[in-house]
Amino acid sequence: MRLKLTLFIAVATVAITVAGVPTSAGARIGTPEPAVAEAREAAPMWGECLAVESGGVSRDPRQRCATLRVPLDYRAPGGRSIEIAISRIGTARPGARRGILLSNPGGPGGSGLDLPSRLADVLPREVLDRYDLIGFDPRGVGHSTPVTCGLDLMRQFTLLLPYPGPDGGIGRNVAFARDTAAACAEHSGDLLPFITTANTARDMDRIRAALGEPKLSYFGLSYGTYLGAVYVSMFPGRADRIVLDSAVDPDLVWRDMWRTWSQSIAMRLPDLLAFVAERDAVYHLGATPEEVRRTYDRLLAALDSRPLPIPGGPVLDGNALREITRGGLYFDGDFPFIAGFWQELTAAVSGSTVDPAILRRPDRLGSVGRADDGAVGGNGTGTARIPADNRIAALYAVLCDDVAWPRSAALYARQVAADRQVWPVTAGMPANIWPCAAWPTRPVEPPVTVTGHGPRNVLILQNTRDPATPLASARGLRAALGRRAAMITVDQGGHGVVGLGSCADEAMSSFLATGALPGRDRFCPAPGTRPPADAAARSTALPYIPPVGPL
Repeated sequence: MRLKLTLFIAVATVAITVAGVPTSAGARIGTPEPAVAEAREAAPMWGECLAVESGGVSRDPRQRCATLRVPLDYRAPGGRSIEIAISRIGTARPGARRGILLSNPGGPGGSGLDLPSRLADVLPREVLDRYDLIGFDPRGVGHSTPVTCGLDLMRQFTLLLPYPGPDGGIGRNVAFARDTAAACAEHSGDLLPFITTANTARDMDRIRAALGEPKLSYFGLSYGTYLGAVYVSMFPGRADRIVLDSAVDPDLVWRDMWRTWSQSIAMRLPDLLAFVAERDAVYHLGATPEEVRRTYDRLLAALDSRPLPIPGGPVLDGNALREITRGGLYFDGDFPFIAGFWQELTAAVSGSTVDPAILRRPDRLGSVGRADDGAVGGNGTGTARIPADNRIAALYAVLCDDVAWPRSAALYARQVAADRQVWPVTAGMPANIWPCAAWPTRPVEPPVTVTGHGPRNVLILQNTRDPATPLASARGLRAALGRRAAMITVDQGGHGVVGLGSCADEAMSSFLATGALPGRDRFCPAPGTRPPADAAARSTALPYIPPVGPL
């Protein structure tokens, strides 16, 4: 996903037995799960992966897939089971093999089944020689037993992320939260309580055991950093070399994590404004960042008052533009697309004759319309097996089942109003109500306590101006892991560190290949590359691995 429009704006915008004795719902998960007998079932039956369901995904021909069965509820391991889809690209040098490198691309709700194919293109040979690359669709996602809420992504696209109305009102958001929570219960109520990060970590340990490995190494992006931190806290003796890129603070899960977006997006936006201003001869949106910001604000005001209809889709309003712009902040290489879109919208709202195709452009700007981006919600079409709303439904399930949320609509209204005053760029969205406020079930167990108990084997990578997982969030995870971790901070913007050419790439490769974790935290400058002014000229060779979904 080069442009992170996370399909909150659709079209225009948006069994094996192993893991451990489950913790009772009344006990805080803070100590490692006890060791138990390893799985006795046969090893996975590897075969061809199901066909890629839409264009854009580049799958390595060596990738194979299989399905495991795991307990739906680990408190009742003999009860109902669900499927977990897994994938593998084996090392080309078995004699140099150390073990498996499991991975997760973020989300929550993102498919990781084809992440091994992405990693095979990005990781250096010295790492690829050491590991079988293992991917999986987390429980509730994709080709694993999927969840659905029966949502109409086209009709509800401006509400999937809770942007308030132009006047700051949250009435539509409250109604959407309640209706969506009820719909999720109606369509997937038997699954919902168990689509959690802790259970996904248990599933990861089942994957490890099914493959006959004493330990697993892991690469996690965004939400995947929290999943990895939960795994190493629950199973510290089974974690080998762990890399966490763009980190979630475990103490902020989940509502307070979203609320960090108000400041982090405001801190990242100036990078985009400066890019556009430096190219005023191309975009004609302003010669200074301040002038570009005024142009952007005028566009928002115009679309708030008079949304533009999109041929074959919903209307493009101010919130849709806010979400498109927010998504464009994830990767510098998408700045030309955003700037060009702003330029075309400026003509459209002024009444000039505009090609209707312009209003369909956002569907190719990123994860909204590109399956290779693994966006939350996908392109809204679904398949015979995967519901159209699966990614957003899985996102809601994890957010709402991991931890209880406040249920007072008045509380959200007050906080949205305050947020709009201090951080107008996001219009109060990060503080607004989610379906979790009306969720039909309560968490079956408390959140996992992430701790520093265990070997020193975690590398955290973080950008200084990350719009989704800010530097403060990464510092929170670093503090929680204590002596177990080292952190490399890169002075650059965007969501996702690996593959952009900074010192973090070399450090990660060395750690995975040799186990050499930096002795202390490090800071390194940005690699110094800038995106071209012409979107068509943007290099496609950059081995950036984009996180999936909003986190």
